[in-house]
Amino acid sequence: MKKIGFLSFGHWSASPQSMVRSAADALLQSVELAVAAEEAGADGAYYRVHHFAQQLASPFPLLAAAGARTSRIELGTAVIDMRYENPLYMAEDAGAADLISGGRLQLGISRGSPEQVIDGFRYFGHVPPEGMSDADMAREHTRVFLEVLAGEGFARPNPRPMFPNPPGLLRVEPHSPGLRDRIWWGAGTRATAEWTAEQGMNLMSSTLLSEDTGVPFHELQAEQIQRFRDAWKVAGHSHEPRVSVSRSIFPIVDDLDRQLFGRERNSADQVGFLDGGTARFGRSYAGEPDELVAELAEDEAIAAADTLLLTVPNQLGVDYNAHVIESLLTHVAPELGWR
Repeated sequence: MKKIGFLSFGHWSASPQSMVRSAADALLQSVELAVAAEEAGADGAYYRVHHFAQQLASPFPLLAAAGARTSRIELGTAVIDMRYENPLYMAEDAGAADLISGGRLQLGISRGSPEQVIDGFRYFGHVPPEGMSDADMAREHTRVFLEVLAGEGFARPNPRPMFPNPPGLLRVEPHSPGLRDRIWWGAGTRATAEWTAEQGMNLMSSTLLSEDTGVPFHELQAEQIQRFRDAWKVAGHSHEPRVSVSRSIFPIVDDLDRQLFGRERNSADQVGFLDGGTARFGRSYAGEPDELVAELAEDEAIAAADTLLLTVPNQLGVDYNAHVIESLLTHVAPELGWR
């Protein structure tokens, strides 16, 4: 069995070709797609977080709304840029959204991706101290966030509070037990995957890696996953970790699928440059179900992961994206032993 969910960037555009014309459309349709995916039998609804862009940004109101409308499906992010976050305020928001959902949050966090603006985190009031890079700041915010999620008291209470306090130091409220073990780090390299394991976070790996060794993307990603699992064992954590990978997969089962994605049949890995270094981008998959079964069976990283996130073209609307999810769950996943 493999958990299968969707990952939406939540784009909106005033283009006549878009089914998502505004921010309100993007948010409301994101909730509706979570409902539809749960009804189709999917396991997860995940949302991308991008600032200063016509895409989903502040995730916690969305996660709480989706949690109130669903009952089973996991709700997550992929990923929250920790350069932008106040870790204590984030812990409050995350605790509230997790409690509303009944403990179904799976939060992907990371240093973040290339931005729409230069050093956008500075506009949010976060400036790296002298001698610290923005990546260092993201990891420091993460350290504090993880500590706070553990639920231990750390703040000295006021001797004359407005309301009575429990004894001892106070923690951030609301606290949601178990959320600390449901934090994922979006790792773009093999070394970062090892660091992720050392911190006791689950591994989230997307459709690109910011390094290249010349081997196919799925082989490099499989090596990243194995390094993560090896480092987890060395760290001696008490629970089993989870690993997710993202893929664009489009089963072609009708004429509309063929019209939209028929040209993706011959997709291949790409090598480019990202943040000043070489990066390898994974291919998309599109084809008749039997073709996809044969191709996906060769993807070593999908085989190594317990969770698969389908990147969906959200601007095509809820109905079409629900169709893509259901097609994979019905025509492809059972043949691969994922169901």
